[in-house]
Amino acid sequence: MQFDDRLATVLRSGAAGERAARTQFRQLLDLLGSAPTAAASPLLEAAYGRLTEIFDELPATEQSRILREPGLRLRNPRLVSHLANGDPQVAAAAMASARLSENNWLELIPDLPVTARGFLRHRRDLPDTVRRLLSRLGVRDLTPSQAEALSASPNETPALRAAESDTNGGIGALVRRIEAFQQARRGSAAIAPRLPLDIGELMAESAQPEALDFSTDPGGRIDWANSHVAPLLVGLRLAGGGTAGQLCDPSTGLSLRRRGIVHSGRVELPGAASVAGTWRLDAVPRFDGETGIFRGYVGRMRRPLATAGEAPADNPGERMRQVLHELRTPVNAIQGFAEIIQQQLFGPAPNTYRALAGAVGVDAARLLAGFDEIDRLARLESAALSLSTDGCNFRLVVEATLRRLEGVTRPRSAHLRLLTSGEIFSIGLGQDDGALLAWRLLATLAGSLAAGEVVELTLRGGERGIELETELPVALAGEGDLFAAGARSEGAAVSAGMFGTGFTLRLARVEAEAAGGSLALHGETLVLSLPGLTGAAPDHSQGANGGASAAA
Repeated sequence: MQFDDRLATVLRSGAAGERAARTQFRQLLDLLGSAPTAAASPLLEAAYGRLTEIFDELPATEQSRILREPGLRLRNPRLVSHLANGDPQVAAAAMASARLSENNWLELIPDLPVTARGFLRHRRDLPDTVRRLLSRLGVRDLTPSQAEALSASPNETPALRAAESDTNGGIGALVRRIEAFQQARRGSAAIAPRLPLDIGELMAESAQPEALDFSTDPGGRIDWANSHVAPLLVGLRLAGGGTAGQLCDPSTGLSLRRRGIVHSGRVELPGAASVAGTWRLDAVPRFDGETGIFRGYVGRMRRPLATAGEAPADNPGERMRQVLHELRTPVNAIQGFAEIIQQQLFGPAPNTYRALAGAVGVDAARLLAGFDEIDRLARLESAALSLSTDGCNFRLVVEATLRRLEGVTRPRSAHLRLLTSGEIFSIGLGQDDGALLAWRLLATLAGSLAAGEVVELTLRGGERGIELETELPVALAGEGDLFAAGARSEGAAVSAGMFGTGFTLRLARVEAEAAGGSLALHGETLVLSLPGLTGAAPDHSQGANGGASAAA
């Protein structure tokens, strides 16, 4: 109770200006650092939140100086972990000043960022069990501790041996060891230690991986990755408190800082050729199961689908796909936040807000569906996407689509009447792609029908393929360019797409052309032509009638 009263007093005090923030930082460190390990209360959470705000207000050098002041009580593992996930300079000071029990160290160290573990390796007052744990975990980056390994190397220099003989410890000794190590490195052409590994296998494993898994600490720095790329990635910062120094694009960085779900984000990695370049990022936040504290992200990076054969940067389709990616990222984030509110994942929400969030989620889903249509058109026009050739019976597809549309046309006494001729209606287009093409065409016609209007469709089938002829509804017959993109008609009873009739028919035309057919306007008649499904060769096991059976 006394602890809570003091903490409440500190939080009530103003912290306007750097001087007041410095004072409050000292007070919070003193109170939180001496708080019981198992303490938990809303006031305590508010104190940690205020501490995070001070991180952005005080320079890291000032925070480090305060953490190294004599008499600071830093005995709480949670506070030590909180500081370790901040700026490296602050983390170094926290690791030097922390005074934890042996059990606390053993529980805390596995969750610390790799850089913080590296700072701990220079302490001489840690129990043997803690030092053994650090040795097992290891810090796989270039740290001054590697200077110790060089002491047995024939490349060591007198300056390095002199530094290693210094047993006084302390910051001065550490600085001298760093300088000696750097001097030894500059004076040696081959200072990297040789490991008992098959270099050929290692190079083959790490050469141009197509995907890699990783996790980050709460500050947005990678603290774990697949073993063959971990030395190249651990310590890199994907996103943090601002855009400076982050590797991802602004939209992805905003999603990461707001702890949202990231889908197909964009990251530019530096470094060796095996990991350098553009990656697509999928990541989800992780939270402690008991306390709900944010622990960072887990995710996967993937190389973009197009690599050596991708379209040049000046290709209009490729530019459109890049624009769509930049648009998808914020819409995905909006949809994710709407789902969080609607499903009350972070706590109760009023029903009014849940209803609004549901509407926002629906609008976001419609936008994403529209982006998918544009992306499909861009990829088909640039030959970056090929349609399935599994084959389907187009007559059955058309009949099923018309049955779905009857619920829209019947109340208005409108009708799409189908007339068929021929016996073979198999086409060289997969079932899903054929259904999409039929829906775009027929739903566009149904949405344009006036009350009581009847339009006839004529479907003719044969071994060479099918032809679907249709009269144009009155609303479309007056269009100057049927395939020109225009505003969507708000009064339509049904729509095949969110970008209007012209765009939808243009997409259907591109799909027909990708399947080897065509969609063209002849006078006031719209004609869809699709090639037939190729039959089997006569000497296949189907026998003499195999070709006909395959096309039926």
